[in-house]
Amino acid sequence: MTTDATPTLREVVEALAPLERRAGSPAEQQAARWIAARLADAGCVVAVDEEQFLDGYARLSAGLAAAGAVAGVAGLARRLRKPAALAAAAVVGAIADDISNGPRIARRATTRPRTTWNVVGSCGDPNAERTLVMLAHHDAAPTGRIFDERVQVWLGERFPGILERIDTSVPLWWPALGAPAAVALGAARDKRGLVLAGVAACLIETAIFADVARSPIVPGANDNLSAVAVLVALAERLRADPVEGLRVLLVSCGAEEVLQGGIYGFAARHFPALDRERTWFLSLEAVGSPELVMVEGEGPVVMEDYHDRSFRDLVARAADRADAPLRRGMRARNSSDAVIPSRAGYPIAMLASMDHNKALCNYHQMTDTPENLDYTTVCQALVVAEATARELARSPWIGRAGRAPRA
Repeated sequence: MTTDATPTLREVVEALAPLERRAGSPAEQQAARWIAARLADAGCVVAVDEEQFLDGYARLSAGLAAAGAVAGVAGLARRLRKPAALAAAAVVGAIADDISNGPRIARRATTRPRTTWNVVGSCGDPNAERTLVMLAHHDAAPTGRIFDERVQVWLGERFPGILERIDTSVPLWWPALGAPAAVALGAARDKRGLVLAGVAACLIETAIFADVARSPIVPGANDNLSAVAVLVALAERLRADPVEGLRVLLVSCGAEEVLQGGIYGFAARHFPALDRERTWFLSLEAVGSPELVMVEGEGPVVMEDYHDRSFRDLVARAADRADAPLRRGMRARNSSDAVIPSRAGYPIAMLASMDHNKALCNYHQMTDTPENLDYTTVCQALVVAEATARELARSPWIGRAGRAPRA
């Protein structure tokens, strides 16, 4: 009989939430060491990988928005219209490149590498051909006024039917692209009003990101200690009831909240040894809101579904057989670590959660504390994760090529 995992889940979240786990900080390293020790206690073979990452997100975005405003002011002079339009267009491209995990030219040009720490625990059958990678992150994000959820609550209360029909989150990054784009278009067409509107929007954008950059780090109980807790509880369950025919890697990355940091180090270090035909990823992101959901794809600018739908079908079947409620069809307009293995050709699915307004509870707010977690949903995520592992280990649907055919 499966034991109640709630005490373990609470232990992990409550131990780590007081640490101010900014990406690359001593507290993030302390959290990584704690998680590694806890996974070792649960029977895993554990390593803490020291990796390099490029900081970014708030400060970089503020700087790019300010550059867009400067370009707009220059574009008000007729003789500088064309250079200003090109400069503003370059800002649009730089923001899109950075938030979409592209080459990140601006980040590489302006940022020095810093150190983060990834925790990699191994359990299950060490000799198995198949590998399941459970992916989480242990750093936490800064807060800011932009994360006030009252607008989405207002929309949910007044337009519940419309909100229910929308399964893709609000494209929050589009206004960040629209401001310098307005400058570029206005300067190119000599539309002073459009240029001035773009400059004003760029200045507002600069203030928003500057506010985030100087704001404190949230406790991050939901985002993403809820997922880290699932890793530890799953390790305990697989020790108590071992799974044969599947190796399980329990990975908690650092520096995710800078719009992906530590996952790049994990990819460089571990992807070469992970066969794409026999490796699957299950990413866990903020699984402590009231309703458990499967995220099918993501994209701050352009939506891209995760690689290999057949694996997402397998996860859904496993959840159904385990009698765990799991809503499908959701897509995110933010970026996460999941996009890196997806682009590398690994089958991947993501478990997340939401409230009745289709929002992550206490997202990037100081109220993201252990007492505000819905542990029932976290337990459901654990059930789905374990069921997925056991389904992969025994599934007759997975053929020689390592893929489950479409349902």
